[in-house]
Amino acid sequence: MDHDRSRALDALTPREREVLGVLAAGEGNRALARRLGIAERTVKAHLTSITRKLGLRSRIEAVILARECAGDVRPQGGPRPTEGVNGMTSLA
Repeated sequence: MDHDRSRALDALTPREREVLGVLAAGEGNRALARRLGIAERTVKAHLTSITRKLGLRSRIEAVILARECAGDVRPQGGPRPTEGVNGMTSLA
């Protein structure tokens, strides 16, 4: 992963890091909201903040980044990303 992006991850709040980690599974906002126990509108706000802070142009770039740095995006003590049978990343 790019060193600047790694440092940029430090700018994310613990909740934004959690949202980014869950985003790696490629689910929609409604599924992310249910998984995180927050409102769908809150997920959208976090994603907007994440893409702005990391200089990303799209949600797809955020998903790719989340998968590339899966171990770095989850907050300390959070669930570990694992690879499922279909090759998709999920949280354990």
